[in-house]
Amino acid sequence: MKNKIVSWIKGQVKLSGAKGIVLGLSGGIDSAVVAALCKKAVGKNKLLVLFMPCNSNPQDLRDAKLVAVKLGLKSKLVDLSSVYNSFLKILPSAGGLALGNLKPRLRMSTLYYFANKLNYLVCGTGNKSELMVGYFTKYGDGGVDILPIADLFKRQVRKLAQELEIPQGIIIKPPTAGLWQGQTDEGEMGITYNELDDILDKFCNKKKQASASAKVIKIKKMYKSSEHKRKGAEICRIQ
Repeated sequence: MKNKIVSWIKGQVKLSGAKGIVLGLSGGIDSAVVAALCKKAVGKNKLLVLFMPCNSNPQDLRDAKLVAVKLGLKSKLVDLSSVYNSFLKILPSAGGLALGNLKPRLRMSTLYYFANKLNYLVCGTGNKSELMVGYFTKYGDGGVDILPIADLFKRQVRKLAQELEIPQGIIIKPPTAGLWQGQTDEGEMGITYNELDDILDKFCNKKKQASASAKVIKIKKMYKSSEHKRKGAEICRIQ
């Protein structure tokens, strides 16, 4: 699995004519795993990781720096907190979803600034579990050039993290997108990743679900309603 992903990343960089890769290091397991894989694919001198706190939990930045130091990566801190706060001053008031989704969209813009400056590819860190149910921000963390772990369920990412010797504290840390204070992925989705992976695995392999529980029904609805996030913009075909 590891070697196949590393080889795929190498191929994508070569195919695009890019000089390297830039990605956001959040302090979570997914970005840590992707950073380790990218380092193996292009080498540490052609990989730049960005820390992009945006009114974030300070522990996330500490965890991200820990991963960067352990992997020996080139890194840059771009604190988006003041940009975010200033942006909100010129926008009308809105609810939590609009406020939360603005953060990953600012991060996407930042990543592409560096990608354009350096002729690098923007590498995404989304996994299969999240992508299948649309648990990502359209044109935010979903706005990337390549997705190396998008065919891996969360449990597979955890297994790969062990193999890549990602710090244990990162592996067992409750996953969070950091959209608002106290937010966690499992809390927001209302399901654990183990439950989610079991349901999606059966769904992908056309196996019978253990039961027609409310969670199974919910996940199927999330998959269907998020289809637009996995596709490009719809085009009005004239002919």
